[in-house]
Amino acid sequence: MQSRLRHPLLQLVRFGWQQALSCVFPVVIFASLALTQHIPLPWLPRYDWLLLICLAMQIWMLRSGLETRDELKVITVFHLIGLALELFKVHKGSWSYPEEGWTKVGGVPLYSGFMYASVASYLCQAWRRLKVDLVHWPSFWLVTPLAASIYLNFFTHHYWIDIRWWLSALVLLVFWRTWVTFEIGGYRYRMPLALSFTLIGFFIWIAENIATFYSAWEYPNQSDTWRLVDVGKISSWLLLVIVSFLIVAALKQFKEQRTVIGEDIRNSVPF
Repeated sequence: MQSRLRHPLLQLVRFGWQQALSCVFPVVIFASLALTQHIPLPWLPRYDWLLLICLAMQIWMLRSGLETRDELKVITVFHLIGLALELFKVHKGSWSYPEEGWTKVGGVPLYSGFMYASVASYLCQAWRRLKVDLVHWPSFWLVTPLAASIYLNFFTHHYWIDIRWWLSALVLLVFWRTWVTFEIGGYRYRMPLALSFTLIGFFIWIAENIATFYSAWEYPNQSDTWRLVDVGKISSWLLLVIVSFLIVAALKQFKEQRTVIGEDIRNSVPF
């Protein structure tokens, strides 16, 4: 009986440990938010120190081998995607960054892009550590327009109707046969891809509450005092996670196909 219980518990601990290792970048960001809020640092405003910390962390992860150059390229894409979204949303008053900073553009501190990049960093790290594989992945011609539509809806719903629930239904339809498989301690497990989207989105919402508590940014209803972030934001994070996951998956598959083609070419060359 004890051995039957010990194995699942051990696997859960292993899974948690791999998840923790994959979250190194987000953890550093949260620790920096807490540190800079309670301990004023000299010479530079808080937002600028956060940018320097994020840059130093990114360089260290690359030089230490925790991240590969290909993963850095993916993370950079997310940094730019996140900054574009931040500039638009802050301009529309969806949230704000009330503190001063030398590295603010359009009211948005440049460190904010690293918060999106940290999500991509987690996905890349977890993908590699857990040996993630996708079963019944849909066609590129379905995935790409879906990801683009989800991202564009974050902008267009300010001028038109919000179609996030239609897009969520479309995600279920497109990925209803897709499973994500991962390895823990030599055993492989699987779960529906839509469930993994929901779980990641939920935990990012928890992280968002921690971030706003430490004044990473501020929603309009938090200007006087901190309040729990609206539960409805889970749907926004879920859709953003889907965009992130689809981009990472597409780039991973593109790299695998390029590697296979390269091997085929090398094998066909006579010696």
